Amino acid sequence: MSVDPKPSRPSTAGQPGRSAAEIRRDIDAQRQVLGANVESLRGKVTEVTDWRAQVEEHKQQLIIGAAAVGFLIGIKLMRGRRKRKRGY
Repeated sequence: MSVDPKPSRPSTAGQPGRSAAEIRRDIDAQRQVLGANVESLRGKVTEVTDWRAQVEEHKQQLIIGAAAVGFLIGIKLMRGRRKRKRGY
């Protein structure tokens, strides 16, 4: 005898004897759930892809990163200038 590890949840899908009205209600309920999920996802995508809001939220990290990149570029340029002055 095998035991299913997960208890099965009751489902009316595919059960014989359902009326057309019950099927329509189930379809309408699923449409509403799907519509709410799509709207929620749309809002999250809009929030994540709004670069202005991301810049405002992470302004300090961006400033620190820009300063670090500028510092490294400055070091690289100074090393190149020294080599040219020495004649290498």
